[in-house]
Amino acid sequence: DMGQMPGMAGGDGMMSEADMTALQNAQGAEAGKLFLTQMIAHHEGAITMAQQEIDNGQYPETVELARSIVTSQQEEIASMKKMLDE
Repeated sequence: DMGQMPGMAGGDGMMSEADMTALQNAQGAEAGKLFLTQMIAHHEGAITMAQQEIDNGQYPETVELARSIVTSQQEEIASMKKMLDE
């Protein structure tokens, strides 16, 4: 259970069972919007985790990886928000 792993508690962008069910049951454009909304939250959680590594990490390789994750996730969030606005 990922919810039991450090950094994987609720509110971190991980989808709940209810979120998964809602996505599975959604249809058409609503499904697409729900997917994008849930993925934005997921990416925001990844940015939070990566930022913790940037701030506290002791290994240059993982800090550099965290920096690249922040950059790529921010770019993807911007793309998904643009799709939601269309």
